[in-house]
Amino acid sequence: MRYPEGGGLTAERRAFREGIRLQAGQRFAAGEKTAVIAKDLRVSVRSVERWRRAWREGGMEALRSAGPANAPTVTDAQFAVLEEELGKGPAAHGFEDQRWTLVRVQTVILRQLRENLSVATVWRLLKRHGWSWQAPTRRALERDEHAVELWKKEVWPQVKGSRRRARPGLSSRTKPASR
Repeated sequence: MRYPEGGGLTAERRAFREGIRLQAGQRFAAGEKTAVIAKDLRVSVRSVERWRRAWREGGMEALRSAGPANAPTVTDAQFAVLEEELGKGPAAHGFEDQRWTLVRVQTVILRQLRENLSVATVWRLLKRHGWSWQAPTRRALERDEHAVELWKKEVWPQVKGSRRRARPGLSSRTKPASR
């Protein structure tokens, strides 16, 4: 089960599932059948078979939780260093323009933190720490902001004009009164 924050199971849910596996392990030791265990614990027969195989190979310890599946590889302290580096801007890291891309952030992580992360992992890491993507506004180089504001204030109201007030019977939604 996935959560919108990008994580996996909560610690409570992981502990709950581990408890179910450990109950199954006790029942394996007692010699109970797979189908009975699955029905009583309200899990699939396939899961119980998988747990039984793990129990045979590694005992009760094999049924314990291995922890979160997607434990972050970059610690909060390392991310603080990364944020400081990103604050310096792309030019400080040898990039020709002032745009951060995921590939560029990935390169900085590799250089500074010695962590080789995929682009998708870089995106999840940034998102987890409150960063979001920014789309640059595209404007013509010749755009004159002062002229645009002047046009909005003076010309547009004249072009737009005032709306005519609708009178009863002149609306397209109502029929005119018959005479």
